Amino acid sequence: MASETKIVNLAEEAKLATEGVKTPSYAFTTICKSLVAGGVAGGVSRTAVAPLERLKILLQVQNPHNIKYNGTIQGLKYIWRTEGFRGLFKGNGTNCARIVPNSAVKFFSYEQASKGILQLYQKQTGNEDAQLTPVLRLGAGACAGIIAMSATYPMDMVRGRITVQTDKSPYQYRGMFHALSTVLREEGPRALYKGWLPSVIGVIPYVGLNFAVYESLKDWLVKSNPFGIVQDSELSVTTRLACGAAAGTMGQTVAYPLDVIRRRMQMVGWNHAASVVAGDGRGKVPLEYSGMVDAFRKTVRYEGFGALYKGLVPNSVKVVPSIAIAFVTYEVVKDILGVEIRISD
Repeated sequence: MASETKIVNLAEEAKLATEGVKTPSYAFTTICKSLVAGGVAGGVSRTAVAPLERLKILLQVQNPHNIKYNGTIQGLKYIWRTEGFRGLFKGNGTNCARIVPNSAVKFFSYEQASKGILQLYQKQTGNEDAQLTPVLRLGAGACAGIIAMSATYPMDMVRGRITVQTDKSPYQYRGMFHALSTVLREEGPRALYKGWLPSVIGVIPYVGLNFAVYESLKDWLVKSNPFGIVQDSELSVTTRLACGAAAGTMGQTVAYPLDVIRRRMQMVGWNHAASVVAGDGRGKVPLEYSGMVDAFRKTVRYEGFGALYKGLVPNSVKVVPSIAIAFVTYEVVKDILGVEIRISD
């Protein structure tokens, strides 16, 4: 999407897609090396914050009639006590498996979307030398994100189900491929895209707000220069990553209710789903939503508006360490592989 996104492969958390970077042409080997470096960095960072990610999903979908996880610290202690160390990382393998295919689709989709949008823009303006504006690059990035998310959505769907399983659940998916085949056999191919609509809709406020907040923070820092962090009207990569983390956190907060609804819709149609999310094999209320609007309505009616933000705390806590770990890891792997990093403003 942009230079910093290519550096740390963190389009989800730090949408630094506004730095005025023209779409580059990479050699195939360089692309492969970048994908490998990004995959390793993403895998390490996601594994490091996997306990917080699993707790977030458990808080989002747990049966309100049988609360097992009540807060970040208590929830992590409960997982440790009832499922042990491995329980903290349940579902992480599938989450990491999505990184490389998602990044590859996103990378090539952005290339094609940028070219298409640029051609339309040049035709409209009548200027063959026109370049993409930050807003148009943002649009290309959003398109690429939606395409990549759609292409790998079945993996995310089954990852959500694997994540909420416990040793006491009445039915166990043995892994990603077993889960995919089971869902296809028992619920049909459409089931693999349950919750897709709120995911797509969530891209709009998330990306848009990231853009606005990131640009505002960057402009404020350049103009006010607090703590003397600006040199020659330029921000360091670390400072821009910090701005991206702040913007990403705000974007996630606004779009978070759509993420909650997405996870809950993913559980619909799953045999024993109510008891699985209860965590002890005793179902209280069946999970039935006719669609996204119905899921919003029932969630607010039966659990209150605050239910739309269940799991927000662990989700916010993991943003900064995830970005920092991914950045450092990417730098190390990039040096090993000899990947050339291009940064331009």
